[in-house]
Amino acid sequence: MLLAANKRPREAAVLLRAILDEKPGASRVRLELAAILATLGDDAAARRELRAAQAGGLPPQVAQAVNQFATALRSRKPVGASIEMALVPDSNINRATDAQMLDTIIAPLELSRDARSQSGVGARIAGQAFFRHPVSPALSVVPRVSAQGEFYRQSQFNDASASALIGLEWSPGRERIQVSGGATQRWYGGASYARTATVTLNWQHPLNPRTQITANATVANTDYRQNDLQDGMLYNVELGVERAFSARAGGGVSLSTVRQRASDPGYSTLSGGATILIWREFGRTTGFATLTGRRLEADERLFLYPERRKDTLLGGTMGATFRSLTVHGFAPLLRVTYERNFSTVGIYDYRRIATTAGITRAF
Repeated sequence: MLLAANKRPREAAVLLRAILDEKPGASRVRLELAAILATLGDDAAARRELRAAQAGGLPPQVAQAVNQFATALRSRKPVGASIEMALVPDSNINRATDAQMLDTIIAPLELSRDARSQSGVGARIAGQAFFRHPVSPALSVVPRVSAQGEFYRQSQFNDASASALIGLEWSPGRERIQVSGGATQRWYGGASYARTATVTLNWQHPLNPRTQITANATVANTDYRQNDLQDGMLYNVELGVERAFSARAGGGVSLSTVRQRASDPGYSTLSGGATILIWREFGRTTGFATLTGRRLEADERLFLYPERRKDTLLGGTMGATFRSLTVHGFAPLLRVTYERNFSTVGIYDYRRIATTAGITRAF
């Protein structure tokens, strides 16, 4: 039984189950999970399960059906959303230095307690929603909204943002290309922090059943509401590769560079970095880990500081999502993140460790 390429993902999931009944095998659990995820609307996770199943090897009849199922998933659902709610104990909620004195060209400056690193427990909520309106078999209009925030008892450190984008999504064959434009508003400590107008280009391309590549480019104009010297254009380019190593494990690598231009050259920066992701299934638990390294340099030194800013950021995250404990579609998640930023400008030199414990769901 074959899947028509123009089938909707939920219809394709039903047909895939019929194939599985006829052709059981070692990758059956993976394919069953992909069908369930597609039915629930979490097509990104379903595609990941398909790549992992394909990496484990499939009989020819099943492989052909799975390829067509993947094509059906790329046709995308018309409406979707996701939400995450968590508590976040954080050793440095404001990503600030713990030094009491700061070197300047005038004299050593004593930092107030609020200007130094602060610990706290925050409540985090994040979510996004989209609507896909097809205008032709390969072209859709996709409006998208998202918001996230971390809120603390020390309200001066509350950090929230919201964005709205609308774009065109073109899916010729196996490709998916999306061009979007919109705006983002960020608030810090309850006050307006920055407004950004953004244009983005996203490209996804499956190289083979195990591997896909993604590319993103962003151009943005940022207006910092409390410091006009930071206003300017931002340019970001990112390239990533994701691969399933086996039926139960995979990983990816992404490289990115960011150019931030500002009215004051001291705030203009160029940065580049790399992130490595590894994930593995342990029964119905997905464990993952990331390692990140990033280098940033400013064009010139800021007036107050003796050196031009040069930062090296090292970080890592380990975590897991526990699908076996899912209740009404919500799965528990746990993440632990460590960051260490080395900087020639003392106020940017910090370390941080944070734990995220909460629940997540895709609709």
